[in-house]
Amino acid sequence: MVQVGKINRLPVNSVHGHEVHLDGGKSGDIPLKGSTSRKYQIGDILDVFVYVDREQNVMATIHKPYVLMGEFAKLTAVSTSKVGAFLGWGLEDDLFVPKSEQINIMRVGQPYVVFAFLSEKTHRITASSKLEKFLNKRPPKYRVGEAVDLLIYGRSDLGYSAVVNGAHVGMIYNNEVFQKLEIGQKLQGYVKKLREDSKIDLQLQQTGYQQVDEISQNILNLIKEKGGVVGVTDKSAPEEIYAMFGVSKKIFKKSIGALYKKRLIVIEDNGITLVD
Repeated sequence: MVQVGKINRLPVNSVHGHEVHLDGGKSGDIPLKGSTSRKYQIGDILDVFVYVDREQNVMATIHKPYVLMGEFAKLTAVSTSKVGAFLGWGLEDDLFVPKSEQINIMRVGQPYVVFAFLSEKTHRITASSKLEKFLNKRPPKYRVGEAVDLLIYGRSDLGYSAVVNGAHVGMIYNNEVFQKLEIGQKLQGYVKKLREDSKIDLQLQQTGYQQVDEISQNILNLIKEKGGVVGVTDKSAPEEIYAMFGVSKKIFKKSIGALYKKRLIVIEDNGITLVD
């Protein structure tokens, strides 16, 4: 069965001049947009994106858009109208976002994190920036400390909102952030706490002694690269520590503590020195 908004594997059914049609089964013949008879023969199997165009025709293209139905993605607004905005997504026909599906009025040239869904009214792929209504409301079954994939989609006074594994809502609190984050950024994080409201508290660095041992070695290597002395200690500002070592102050203190106990470093008021 052909899935609109997804990649489908379909055979070439007919070739007439520059027109190529694919066998869509119960959906009938599906024209391949932008095709030429020189490229394809009857029986060829193609991986194509199937969509509904402005004239309500089911079409296919070999070009894969930046987002498929049921996915989240960062896209840029390329035009606006009285009824909504249009986002560039790698196809000739731009992706429509109705005004009713916008948290704030979209502006041309600005990037937005959106969810692509199939409109029941138009049967066309449509986008929404109201992400939370498309996320899973069931209690997440993650483990504390589990690594997860994050997509940053919002910022507030508390911190950054993120889509967790494409399914749940998570929050990275400001006091857990020691690096630059941008809307639409994808990165790995870790589950810190599972909340009763089914949302997830996140952190960008893993905790535990295994992580500390790995970071301790990285810190040791960096101090060696700096000539055996660095002017950063456990009393330094969190931002300064992150700028040099790429870890939070809490993890840094544990790591250099482990190095100090092994008598590999000396911690002084003005810096850290390797033991000869």
